[in-house]
Amino acid sequence: MKKNVCLILLSVTVSFCFAQTSIETLVADYERAKAMSLEYVDAMPADKFGYKPSDEVRTYAEQFLHASQGTIGLVSNGTGADRIYANANLEKDPKLQSKEEVKRMVTESFDFAIASIKNMDESTFGEIVERGPFKITRLAWIQKAHEHVSHHRGQAAVYLRMNGIAPPQYKLF
Repeated sequence: MKKNVCLILLSVTVSFCFAQTSIETLVADYERAKAMSLEYVDAMPADKFGYKPSDEVRTYAEQFLHASQGTIGLVSNGTGADRIYANANLEKDPKLQSKEEVKRMVTESFDFAIASIKNMDESTFGEIVERGPFKITRLAWIQKAHEHVSHHRGQAAVYLRMNGIAPPQYKLF
């Protein structure tokens, strides 16, 4: 009896988790993340996009170019959309290091993610997609992309502060 109750509770919990996530909520999260990321790009003066606190880390431009490529790749894994810039290393491309180009790539990566999510079928969220050693659901790939860009935006906040600039305000909703 205990085993059946636990199984029922687990089933309801899993169903509830998937029910709370929809195309609509994912798109809203990505639209908000896009707006916040572009505010971070706008906050740093153009002449500081080559700034990095030490030799071992990425420049400000590279942070956002890396995050953009991660968004494209991880969302592509989740949605099945054909990856743009599949054969490029955005963060190391010397033509993309300016504020204007970084802003264009951040915009393009989020536009790709949002369009790809909108074209998804929610019933596929639970399907497992294997990439390298990772076997996770389509929804988890999309959530990992969001987590990845948030991580790099957090690093960018430190870069701004080290240049005497207050990072843009967080947007919870």
